[in-house]
Amino acid sequence: MGRRGWLALFFGLLVIAGLTLLRAADPYPVQVARETTFDLFQQLRPREAPPDLPIRIIDIDETSLAAQGQWPWPRSTMADISDRLTELGAAAVVFDLLFSEPDRLSPSGRVEGSQDYDATFAVALSAGPTVLSLAQSGRATVTGLEPKSGLAMTGDDPLAQVPQLGGAAQPLPILAEAARGLGVASLDRDGAGVARRLPMLWRNGDAVLPSLSAEALRVALGVSTLVVIGDSAGAGTVEQLRIGDFAVPTGPSGDIWIYYRHLPEDIYVPAHELLVDGYRDLAPQIAGHIVLVGTSASGLLDIRASALGTAVPGVSIHAQIIEQMLTGSFLDRADWVGGLEMIVFAVAGLLIVLAVIITGPVVGLVVSLLIAGLLLAASWWAFAQPRLLIDPSFALLGALLLYAAMAFFRFAVTDADRRRIRRAFAHYVEPSLLTRIEADARLLKLGGDLRELTVMFSDVRNFSALAERTTPARLVAILNRLFAALGQAIVNEQGTIDKFMGDAIMAFWNAPVDVERHASRACLAALSMREALERLNAASNEPIAIGIGIATGPALVGNMGFERRFDYSCIGDTVNVASRIEGSCRAVGYDILVTETTASAAAELALLPAGAVELKGMTGREPVHILVGDSTMRQSEAFAVLETAHRDLIATLGAGADPARSLDSCRRAALAVDTRLGAFYAACLERSDDFRAIGPAPGV
Repeated sequence: MGRRGWLALFFGLLVIAGLTLLRAADPYPVQVARETTFDLFQQLRPREAPPDLPIRIIDIDETSLAAQGQWPWPRSTMADISDRLTELGAAAVVFDLLFSEPDRLSPSGRVEGSQDYDATFAVALSAGPTVLSLAQSGRATVTGLEPKSGLAMTGDDPLAQVPQLGGAAQPLPILAEAARGLGVASLDRDGAGVARRLPMLWRNGDAVLPSLSAEALRVALGVSTLVVIGDSAGAGTVEQLRIGDFAVPTGPSGDIWIYYRHLPEDIYVPAHELLVDGYRDLAPQIAGHIVLVGTSASGLLDIRASALGTAVPGVSIHAQIIEQMLTGSFLDRADWVGGLEMIVFAVAGLLIVLAVIITGPVVGLVVSLLIAGLLLAASWWAFAQPRLLIDPSFALLGALLLYAAMAFFRFAVTDADRRRIRRAFAHYVEPSLLTRIEADARLLKLGGDLRELTVMFSDVRNFSALAERTTPARLVAILNRLFAALGQAIVNEQGTIDKFMGDAIMAFWNAPVDVERHASRACLAALSMREALERLNAASNEPIAIGIGIATGPALVGNMGFERRFDYSCIGDTVNVASRIEGSCRAVGYDILVTETTASAAAELALLPAGAVELKGMTGREPVHILVGDSTMRQSEAFAVLETAHRDLIATLGAGADPARSLDSCRRAALAVDTRLGAFYAACLERSDDFRAIGPAPGV
């Protein structure tokens, strides 16, 4: 990974750190996204519960208001409701209604000898297992009511994080004293508008008041004491609330997440049905049940938004919580979950950053989507199975922002290098090589690099004569068609085209990136060039012949020129040898010549030694081979016969003996391999010095 890659990694880590700090700060929009996600989970998989749970709601609905008159009803009517529910055997009668002021409808004080409805209601409350409500209110005074339940605690001050009740709308003292239980009915602690979490305990000075649902269950069970289980680490938090035999796991502040279900219609009993003469028919629905008295009438302003996305009566939410306690169906979001979410996001973010840096934006997007899908699936599984609330929303949003940032960075910075490299090499380098250069710019060392190359020169035979008899426009068209075919053969074998020089082509292999078996690839490119030329000549009235020279060895490759104008090229003795042996093709009588080094590196191809030729401007002789065909030809029976005859000829010529007999054998064997070899063997008699120069037994 080069400097740009490290810079991209540093940038990605900065974005990850910034987003992680944002998650740790947990601003309101992050909270909303998290809780909305949990709402969606509940909507997709609401809580399941058995159909016979002992809970009923006496609903002061629109029909009951029409039958009994507008609200508020006289306390005498509320006394009738309490008496009748007690008579029918209710396990607990829970009023999710506030009785904060004296009954204005009571005739007491206005009519001599009349009954005080508040006193009547108090008598009814004292006669049954009744629970009254308090409601948190910032405009009310702090309540002085004492809790009805005892409290036992384990751990070091487990109530340290339990919320303070503060001001509260409370029932009249006469009513509060008469009831067996007092519970806090407030549902919207956070002011979010959706009832998602509910404190099971509220601090009121040195006293602790339970929630309405917890108090309802306590009174129904007939237990006198609530047990608060604190954490064992001494952090001053609540782990569990015990009500009789029921355990309620809570968050650190003693709250629980409300796990909703769609309540069946038969859980609601219209209040007016309890106030008519046939009320005893309701006994099967009331006996042994926890009965909550509340309202669904829109005008009484107790309609709340639920996590299921529907508006429900507030009293039904208390019923949902009681159901959770009875069935043990709780949602858990332990203290460590938030830390886990940040760690998972940081790890996922790092994977996304590395994917974008290493593989590019497209594959990086696929990796990002896979990670996002995995996070979402894991969160859903945690919700559906162990009922653990793990938030995928921030990780998904963070991954999107991180990918967008990395893609922009790569486009703005890293891809600028790629565009520069592609512009420089797109006309000369095979696409797969160019892709490798783009993936790792270090492979392109500007300024010069000494490495082993295979260099090719190709030249058109009798080009001057062709130019004389052809118009310039026609000549350019012929050359363009020729260079297109020959150049394609070169780049197909991962070669780099150095330049077109008049009627000649210079190309090399193993730069700017490493190419495996580069000598063999250069030879295969030469064979493809031969085939392409044959196809062009078959469709043209101007047949063209070319010669090809290939050499393998060390050369200096890099940018040649100056800052404003340079070419990527190579220089060195290997380049000169390739150019010179291309020029020897005519004397040798064959179209493709390679050096001995190239032949050794491409031994799997059909190659035959062609003596040691003198190269213009160079001292000594250069052993060369003719390239006859590919590996398939090399393994053919016909080439084996030719190779044996050719070995005899080379030995004969090297010894200075009469080659006539050996030449005749070679000519006959060559007919089954390549008819071009006829010209090569015809030239051998005139090149006896080339063969004597390599000795009597050069080997093949």
